Amino acid sequence: MEEFDHLQRDNSPSITSQKKLISRFILGIVTVIIFGFLCGMAGYFYSEKQDDDVIVVEPIPSGEYYIGIWKNDVTGPVSQVNMMGYAKPGQNAGGIHTRLYSRAFIIADMSKTTRVAFVSVDYGMTSQLVKLRVIEELRKEFGDIYTERNVVLSGSHTHSAPGGFFGYTLFEVTSKGMVSQAIESYIEGIVRSIKYAHSKMRIGNIQVISQELHDANINRSPSAYLRNPESERKRYKYNTDHEMTLLRFDAADAGPLGIITWFPVHLTSMNSSNHLINSDNKGRAAILFENSMRNEGENMTGKESFSAAFAQSHLGDVSPNTAGPRCTDTGLECDFYNSTCPYTISIRPPLVPKFEIQRAQLCVASGPGNDMFESTDIIGRKQYEFASSMFHSPQREPVHGPVSFAHQYVNMSHEVVDLGEGKTATTCKPALGYSFASGCTDGTGAFDFHQGTTEGTEFWEVVRAILIPIACSGELPDDAYAACQAPKPVLFPTGYMDKPYQWHPTIVDVQLLRIGQLLIAAVPGEFSTMGGRRLIDSIKAKAISMGMPENTRVVIAGLSNVYTHYMVTYEEYQAQRYEGASTLFGPYTHMAYMQRYTNMVESMLRGEEIEPGPSPTLPNDAVELLGAPNPDYIPDGVNFGDVITDANETYAPGDTVSLTFYGANPRHNVKLGGTYLEVQMYQDPDTSWVTIFRDSDWETKFIWKDVSSVRDSTKEENVITTAIDMIAEATGLYFDLNKARELYELGELSVPSYDADVNRYHSIQEAMIAKGVLKKYDPVKADPGTTESHVTIEWDVPKSQSTGIYRILYHGDYLFEDKVTPFTGSSREFQILRYY
Repeated sequence: MEEFDHLQRDNSPSITSQKKLISRFILGIVTVIIFGFLCGMAGYFYSEKQDDDVIVVEPIPSGEYYIGIWKNDVTGPVSQVNMMGYAKPGQNAGGIHTRLYSRAFIIADMSKTTRVAFVSVDYGMTSQLVKLRVIEELRKEFGDIYTERNVVLSGSHTHSAPGGFFGYTLFEVTSKGMVSQAIESYIEGIVRSIKYAHSKMRIGNIQVISQELHDANINRSPSAYLRNPESERKRYKYNTDHEMTLLRFDAADAGPLGIITWFPVHLTSMNSSNHLINSDNKGRAAILFENSMRNEGENMTGKESFSAAFAQSHLGDVSPNTAGPRCTDTGLECDFYNSTCPYTISIRPPLVPKFEIQRAQLCVASGPGNDMFESTDIIGRKQYEFASSMFHSPQREPVHGPVSFAHQYVNMSHEVVDLGEGKTATTCKPALGYSFASGCTDGTGAFDFHQGTTEGTEFWEVVRAILIPIACSGELPDDAYAACQAPKPVLFPTGYMDKPYQWHPTIVDVQLLRIGQLLIAAVPGEFSTMGGRRLIDSIKAKAISMGMPENTRVVIAGLSNVYTHYMVTYEEYQAQRYEGASTLFGPYTHMAYMQRYTNMVESMLRGEEIEPGPSPTLPNDAVELLGAPNPDYIPDGVNFGDVITDANETYAPGDTVSLTFYGANPRHNVKLGGTYLEVQMYQDPDTSWVTIFRDSDWETKFIWKDVSSVRDSTKEENVITTAIDMIAEATGLYFDLNKARELYELGELSVPSYDADVNRYHSIQEAMIAKGVLKKYDPVKADPGTTESHVTIEWDVPKSQSTGIYRILYHGDYLFEDKVTPFTGSSREFQILRYY
């Protein structure tokens, strides 16, 4: 036993050894804990010194850029406010079909020394007022991280968004001046999108691809396009660009984050008869793409973490109305050069016989669908489906290289343009020609104006001679100005008009962003197809000559930073179609921009400091004539939110549910980020209601109607009559256009061709006052009273919708005794059934 015990003791650790092992184990654990704690504290104090608001994910080696993406609602007022785009008085918002969004994309290099922000916004275009106010708000939190120089705001160009956000008179004549609710909604939503994108920045990668999308656009001014040299036109297969460029953004640790596409097409699928806020075909494409990329738990349109921006490009002469223009009364083709149709009239029969005139209002283009909603869906789906195939294509090319930017303010009213061989030309003070007032086949214009007008007419020259001096406080247009703009016959010399405030901007932004081998030219308006092609080629050639790679790509981001209408080629300008008449700074406008952007890319790539240029100034005396919404009224015995016409008891998939409530003016609460309606489904056995659709969804419509107002429909209203009204508000002198026409036809109204003699203008005004053409303007201030509102909600039940029990909620806010009170109305419960 002793031997055995001895052997056991020799082959087993002693008690002392066991204690040493335990001590070493405990010491190791403590060491690990202390080391981890010290590392954590070091990381904490190190991160405190870093820009922790920028980096929310630890860097990993597989990424090449810091990327931040976010979208935010910018919808604004959905009632009473004139829509920006068609310049059509009376096309005021009366509800909402789809919400509007700002989609922000921030890209920084790996050292975080340089970053750019590209923001695509669902509105008509960016105004200088909005851009500068957005930068002002960003400076409060970020200092000089985001400035005019590295932030681009690009408008999608929907014609179904609220107007009144410019600070320049011409853009605000139909919206009755500025609209504070629209301005504040745009600014707040854009700023939020940039701030959240900033906070979400993470390491990631970018890929780019360009391919051709067909049957999604046509040229609406083909006769002007044909003015370009034949040798140049032969380089291209189509008279519009079909190329779509897509940027795909992926987080290195989390997969797809978003996309930006650039493709030229007007957002005029929704025509000028529409009164519902709508993001049009590009907004439709964005909604479809974002819906398709939902992550688990994401079931609300507009609330997805993935953002798809379908941004605008060189769309100046590019229409989505692919069925083309036709005469609405005969179905025949319109005149090719003037886009007019014959119309027979008779003046004072039988003294004057019938005769035929050409009317621009009869020549209207239509989309591929049976109505504007279907046309919007078709063109939107084409862009979405094509972008989706590009998103998944193996032909995507990685984006490599630095991030940089260039920006300059330019006074476009007197740019010197180098024509070569020692010759130069200059741009002009802004002006709009006769053909501007004609509109185009996507949205026709006023009176007897038509496209292709290169000479003024006697009556309108008389009107201008009387009216323009009233709208100018300083110098007046002269013969040199008219010669500078030729062959454009000037209708509105907006470079001189400053009542009630400046009519057009003259200081504009020119801006370039670089992301690797991609250059983004942010332009302050709408380049025509050939104008855009020339700009792209010029920038690309210069970039490659300066050392950028052969696979350099250039895209145009239209309607960015400030709006100056159109930029057509010199040759297209001679045709004076709508786009040429709306090229503000004269025939050399396009060449001036080409020169500026080409020089800018050279300076950017050399790393040279670019002179900032003259700073723009915005008016501080802008007017707002719309007024606040009236208090709300309902008949005795009912409550706000009570149903007038209820839903049926049953529906089938594919039906439309429609019901009407006693409501209130939506302007009492724009519900930024919220909703005016909910379609809810009853969940059994959870015994709860789940929201499945809101007013951001394509399938719903929120329609508001003021049933207490009676509109005077006897007066013809258009951009000219509303301009006259705006001048009257500012000066107290009203120009009676009907009286002027009457006297002119009687041969009792004529004004000699004018010069810049101010004293002679005063004598003309006195004579016109005596004739009754000019009258003292004393607007009648009507008793605002109250407004009775009826709200109709429609839900197009998808054919795939599940059977079950549903209801629809209406969320409103009524004004009574200066207090706004929220309320909710509900439909009856109804069933979706399938009948076989």
